[in-house]
Amino acid sequence: MLPIANNTIRVKQINVELVKTALKALTVGTKLTIANATGLSVATCGNILNELLERGEVIEADLEQPNGGRPAQRFMYNANYSYIACIFVSNEKGVYRTIHAVTNLTGEIIEENSAEVEIINYEVIDNLIEKLIYNYENIKAVGIGIPGIIHRGVIGAGDIEELVNLPLATRLKAKYNLKITVENDMNLTAYGFYKKQNYDEDKTIAVVTFPQDNCSGAGIIVDGHIIKGNTNFAGEVSYLPFDHSREEQIKQINSADVFFPLMVKTIASIIAIINPETIVVTGGLIRSDMLEELSDACRKIIPHEHMSQIIIQENMQDDYINGLVSITLESLTCDIQLIEKRM
Repeated sequence: MLPIANNTIRVKQINVELVKTALKALTVGTKLTIANATGLSVATCGNILNELLERGEVIEADLEQPNGGRPAQRFMYNANYSYIACIFVSNEKGVYRTIHAVTNLTGEIIEENSAEVEIINYEVIDNLIEKLIYNYENIKAVGIGIPGIIHRGVIGAGDIEELVNLPLATRLKAKYNLKITVENDMNLTAYGFYKKQNYDEDKTIAVVTFPQDNCSGAGIIVDGHIIKGNTNFAGEVSYLPFDHSREEQIKQINSADVFFPLMVKTIASIIAIINPETIVVTGGLIRSDMLEELSDACRKIIPHEHMSQIIIQENMQDDYINGLVSITLESLTCDIQLIEKRM
């Protein structure tokens, strides 16, 4: 059991986070409306708001204009109190590219840019972070999207050889003392797509990519949570027991006789295992006119009542960005979530 003093500190941290979350959702709120939204007392909310005002994380808005009585002070969350930096790296047919976005604390993009580079290694990522921190000194967290498996903080097999076996997050945390998140690109894409749907309740979805000259992969969301598996291997659908090895899949991927049955088996397998509401199919080998044929082929395997909605979406970069921004913003409150679980 945690000591009483530690419990008090943790309760305070949770309450502060509750007030900030409520104020972001309300846009503008009074002590009373924030108390109603959080379940905290008006006095507790007032004390927390005073602390947040003092450090600039909350700002005062115009007074509330009631029908009668004394006008109440209103408050707004200062979205530009600090920032996050999100970086994506890719290798498409030997062309290395970095894409970065800086957002405020409500996810509004302040800066976005992309660049071709000769190579992507630790130094390239480190230099980009250093530059962004120089330009935006109040960056509190960094998120990095990687086309590869990340297991125990180390990047495994992926599209960028120079990053393989690199403990990227550990090295960057040690240097910058910031929240650093390194995540698989398909997990981020699936999470970004999921968040944009604004579901009323938790859903299960999957995003599957069939790229040119590479193996397929998937991001899986079950009941609103990214599924990573025991070793972050979940979603590596190219390892399904097909008639073709992964090497043969890459060699023959442009052959319709190989590609289409492989795609159908992949999607049918995902439906049978996680029963998603929606499967989004994307990648360089995908065309919008495939939808009807693909759905019909899957229905021959999957009973009608269990069939997922299939969507073809050729470009998912916005979902990828949205996923990384969401995960990086959430990293700023993950400590509070851990505290809540322990108490």
